[in-house]
Amino acid sequence: MKKDSKSKIASVYAESLYEAAEELKAEAKVHADVLTLMKVIKQEKDFAKYFANPLWGIASKKAALKEIASKLKLSKESLNCLDVIADNNRFAETELILEAFIHLYYKKQGITEIKVDSALKLTETQNKKVLQMLEQKFGKKIVVNYNVDPELLGGLRVQYGSTMIDDSVLGKLNRLEIMMKGGQ
Repeated sequence: MKKDSKSKIASVYAESLYEAAEELKAEAKVHADVLTLMKVIKQEKDFAKYFANPLWGIASKKAALKEIASKLKLSKESLNCLDVIADNNRFAETELILEAFIHLYYKKQGITEIKVDSALKLTETQNKKVLQMLEQKFGKKIVVNYNVDPELLGGLRVQYGSTMIDDSVLGKLNRLEIMMKGGQ
């Protein structure tokens, strides 16, 4: 299946989950559940493959999901979403669905997502400073998605929508190289 059609499917499921949560005024709880599930899925690389296995019946999958939801203390709305994913055999798109929900939640809550790349993992103090600086600069509530990219050598690269601020050592070296070549 094409990535574009998977994104559309994920978007439809994410919107349905958000609407169900919104009706019950449980958006924040479902968001927390989705973040928990994403953490588990990223740690357990075979999560989707395991549940997508056609030799395993839907009833067994739902029972396993109920057990997982119980251990993770997920809300009833989140479990219902997982049941719908099981009913429609969409486990391969689970991560995309959860990511789409997160983006939709932030959009509906007026929260801006910003991607920050750094050469090394930032400390908690550095994370707080970056977050405060960005919230002050944009005048909005911000969620920062950090990524470690050792090729940067040092500094930060900040991406907001289609705008990028590259204050990394690699970026500075690249700009210096262009200047030395005469701007070619």
